[in-house]
Order: sequence, then C-alpha cells, then structure tokens
Amino acid sequence: MRVAQVLIDSGLVHLDRPFEYLVPEELEAAAVPGVRVKARFAGRDLPGYILERTDVAEHTGRLAPIRTVVSPEPVLTPQVLELARRVSRHQAGTVMDVLRLAIPPRHARAEKALSSGPPAPDADAGEASSPSTPTGPVEPPEVWAGYRAGVAWWSRVAAGESPRAAWLAAPSRPTGADWPRALAEAARGALASGRGSVIVVPDQRDVSRVDAALTEVLGPDQHVRLTADQGPQARYTAWLKVLRGHVRVVVGTRAAAYAPVRDLGLVAWWDDGDDLHLEPRSPYAHVREVLTTRADVEDAALLVGGLAMSTDVAALVDSGRVHLVGGSASRREAPRVLIAGEGVDEERDGPGARAHIPSSAHRAASAGLREGPVLLQVPRRGYLPAMSCATCRAPARCPECQGPLALPSPHRSPECGWCGRSPRGFDCPHCDGDRLRAGVIGARRTAEEIGRSFPGTRVITSGAGEVHESVGPQPAIVVATPGAEPVADGGYATVLLLDAWASLDRPDLRAAEEAVRRWFAAAGLARSWADGGAVVLCGAPSHVTIPAVEALVRWDPQWFAARELAERSELSLPPTTWTAEVVADRRRVEPIEHAVRSVAPEAELLGPLPVTGTLERRRVVIKAPFDDGPLIASALKDLRAGESARKAPDPTSVKVGHLSIG
Repeated sequence: MRVAQVLIDSGLVHLDRPFEYLVPEELEAAAVPGVRVKARFAGRDLPGYILERTDVAEHTGRLAPIRTVVSPEPVLTPQVLELARRVSRHQAGTVMDVLRLAIPPRHARAEKALSSGPPAPDADAGEASSPSTPTGPVEPPEVWAGYRAGVAWWSRVAAGESPRAAWLAAPSRPTGADWPRALAEAARGALASGRGSVIVVPDQRDVSRVDAALTEVLGPDQHVRLTADQGPQARYTAWLKVLRGHVRVVVGTRAAAYAPVRDLGLVAWWDDGDDLHLEPRSPYAHVREVLTTRADVEDAALLVGGLAMSTDVAALVDSGRVHLVGGSASRREAPRVLIAGEGVDEERDGPGARAHIPSSAHRAASAGLREGPVLLQVPRRGYLPAMSCATCRAPARCPECQGPLALPSPHRSPECGWCGRSPRGFDCPHCDGDRLRAGVIGARRTAEEIGRSFPGTRVITSGAGEVHESVGPQPAIVVATPGAEPVADGGYATVLLLDAWASLDRPDLRAAEEAVRRWFAAAGLARSWADGGAVVLCGAPSHVTIPAVEALVRWDPQWFAARELAERSELSLPPTTWTAEVVADRRRVEPIEHAVRSVAPEAELLGPLPVTGTLERRRVVIKAPFDDGPLIASALKDLRAGESARKAPDPTSVKVGHLSIG
C-alpha cells in the first residue's frame, strides 16, 4: 500500500482527477485516506487530499513522493467525497471546487486544543450527555401534531426511516411552537433513532433562532453552529467537533450542508426560495441540490420548510420525490389580509388610495399601534433609489452613462447608480422637463414619512447596515426591507406591505414567486386573525386579477406554486426542464452550441445575448429534457477542460439549475 491516489488543488479543470504518488516510509502511518498533504506538481508544492491507498500503481514510470502530511486529521470523509463528486458532475464543475466549500481551512491551534474523541458521559447528567446516545421522547412533539401528516413524518424519522417531506409552516403559532422549534424537534427525532442532523437556514438571524431552539430542546453542548462570521478558529473548532463525533447536530448557513455528521439521519433547510441558498462561487450549487443529493448518498430523511413554497419544491412534490406535510393555514391561524384601495376604501380614499402609504393603510397602522408594534415592509432600500421626470414620469437617466438617477439622502444631490456622478442639471430627453420627482421611495424616506405621521412613536429601521433580530411588544413602527424584518414578541398587530407593484413588475421569470415569498415572510410575523392581526397590501394593481395577490388573500401558497408550476410546464421553463446558463467569449459560442447539439439534439438554446459591462462576453441559456442534463453537463465540462489545458483567457462559466430568466 505504498501508492497514494491524491487529488491536487491545481485550480485547473482539465486536472480534475487523482494522481499517483509514492508514500515515503516516514509518512506511512500518517498518510491515510482523507488527510491533507502537499505534493510536487508542475514544479510547485500544491495542497491536496489522499483519496485512497493501493499496492500497485497504474502509472508505469517513477512516482514522485508525497512531500509532507499537513495534518494527521482525516478531514475528507468517504461520504463527503462521494457528495462532492455527484454535485460536481451535476453542476459541470470540479470536485476540488466543491471541497473548497465543504472543508474549512485548517487551524492548527484548534486541532491541538480539541480532544480527539467525544467526551465521556457525565455521571451526574446520565447517558443523555453523549451525542451518540438517543435522546428525546418517543412520543411525537406537540409542535408537529398541529400539521397534517406531521406526526407520521416525525415518527418515521424517530424510528430510523428516511421519509422526505415538503413542509408548509403555519404563519402564526403560540410561543415555543414556531418553525425554529419544529426544526429542533425534528433533529431530536433523528437523535432518538441514533442519527445526526444537518439544518441549513438562509442567514445569521435565522441561525440564531434555530440555535436557541436547539439549546432548549436538546440541552447545552449538543449541537454546533457553522457560519462564515465565526472566525477561522471558532469555525474550524465547531467543524472538528462534528468530524470527531463530539456532536451530531449542526445548524448553519449554506456551507453547513457539507458538515461531516456521523450517521446522518436528517437533512433540512428553511425557505428554499431565498437567494442566500445559492452559492455565488463555482460550481454555483444550490443548497437544495446539495442536500437532496446528500440524502441520496447517506439514505437520510429530508425536510424542506417554509411559509411559502418555491416552484422548485413544488416540482419535487409533483414528481413524488417528496410528500407534503401541513398545508394551507386555516383562517384562525393566518392573519386577516386586506388590499388597500379596494371596495369601500377606494371610495373613501379617492386618488389617495394609490399613494405610497394609502389612507386605509395609515388607519390600519394607527389602529395597530394601540395594540402593539406595526411592521412596514418596503421593497427598496435607501432614500429615493429611483427618480423620474416630474412632467412625463419617464425614468431619469445619467447624461454620461445612461444609468438610473437616485437621491441617496435629502441633503445631497441626485447621483447616478452606475458611475456615481452628480449631474449639474436635468433635461428630460422626452419632454424637455427640468424637474425630478420620486420614482420609487426607499426605506429611509418611508421611515421619515411615517415618523411625521405618528409623532412621538418610536420608529425602528432594519435593513442593510443595521438589521434588528427582534423587537418588544410595546407599540413601535418598524420599517424593514425584505429579509430584514425583526421578529416581534407576541407578533405584529399590523403589517403593511408597501409598493406591491415594485415587486411584481420586475422583468424576471421569478418576480411573482419572489414577491409571494417576501409577502408571506413578513405577513407570517403578524398575529393570527383570532388575535386581531391584520396585513394590508398596498400598491397592488386592482384592474386585473393577479395570482400572487390572490394567494396572499386566500393564504394559500401551495395553490400559487402549483399554478405557477403548471404554467411553466406548458412553456418548458424551469424548474420543469433542465437548464443551464453559460457565459463565454463570443468566439466560443459556436463550439458550445455544437457540443450541446451533438449530445442532446432536442436541447433549445436561447441567445446569445451580450453581457452587461463587457463587449466580448455572451450569455446562452440552455433548456433540455432532464434525461439529457447529465450529458450536456459532461460536454460543457469537457469544453471548460479544453480551455483550461490551452490556458485560454476569460474562461467559460457554467451555472446549472437555479437561474433567472428576464
């Protein structure tokens, strides 16, 4: 067994394969599969991982020896390696691209400070202190009893089975029975069968909420959190605790999906439609793809939850790969939803029904402040993020680069959002007007307006730069951008969803789907109808029936997702078809088209279209039947490998799956 198969971190696509090296006698004991090593490659010492040891080399020449074993810790487990191989194949990427995301950089001090094995059970605490010992009751928890098929799913997980579920969470639950508590109880169900769990949520605030719920349900020191803001030593220490078996439950953001949990029994993620689940670096894998693949590799239970349902999850339900748990909430669980400017309100408010904050919404906020905090969700941040001509209402553009003009604050001049210049004057090219008006009102301007309307009331802003995790039950006005809404103690008395048109009018295939997700996320923080909670949607077009608005009024995200999926199926749009986005030099577009057609004649190519900010790059969207997806991904990877071997400038990038069209 003197030959080692080593995966070298060369950064080159055409070298995405193991190479054979000789294991020196002095490294015989330390050079085990999974450890980090350094080996000579192309005249340099490069890092890599030992994949396996063999006694016979396939290479007939003389083998170079491994330079050194960086650490005796076998950080690359067989399960994570197989996961990386499958994800890289699906995403037309390389195994090492995935492993850079899966395994954090080594921290020698953390390795030395942490014991090599799980701590011994505490005699006073009993056997439950050991992470390998099943914990929790055998009876299903109350939080899952409130969902249709919830008890059946939890019981199967606790029995050691691997059921897969898409869970529509209730919008308003009693204290201690919210969605973080449900995820924590799901992890306890897996522990009851002697297995571990991985829970992935979009951002740090959600991690904190689930972290607190896990501590309450499992007890202290029974789980770890993995996030990018922990710092190198703290993050590596937490990761080592999982690798060495100190704990078997992990909660974190997208990189936590690869945590090396022993005897994995459950993978779960929350809010599938959140963009934070999509990895911005190669190979651009979505948490959904990683965790569904991992559930296949390790035969684990699967749970994807949310207040709304993405079309990608709806496709999994429609195909039978996952089964629905829960469903549309009853009227007593959901808040009351009103549309500003409709019916009696339209007659009473007149033209003011179409204002940024209509009179009916102002009255609802005033009534809500007598009972507790009020939330205003504003779809745009900043002061005036977009301006237009005061005469003809055409969007105001920079005379230098034609970028959008915005007002960053009331004490500054309008600036271009692209080049940052401040034009000395404004001349509308359409009507020769010289005055500007607000095109879109941002969160800061909204906070000013609502503060003047309710003098003496505390106004809290939550958004980029300062995000509040929670607010108290006292009356206050909270102005937040989507995704930054604080959780109110006891729920919000009233929630105002402003400028609905700004969310619906985006030129994007997923505009309506994203609008529904944002609205339900904010509306789900309101009190239930039975407790007097109300949601007012402002700025929605009233001359047509909009499915997204109807879904909110009916509180039926499942109906909207199923309808959206059916419409996309008729047009062969994602997620009902395999898709990929390819960005390449314009001279390589024709070889890409030829390579795709050669393996998938039925594939459809959209484009090429120019890429903003460059003259040479082009964007091509590929649509094909799912059966042809692996063939196209392999062909695209071969093209990238050829570019890598030729050291071609501006290499082609490939994003498979979750892409925006518009």
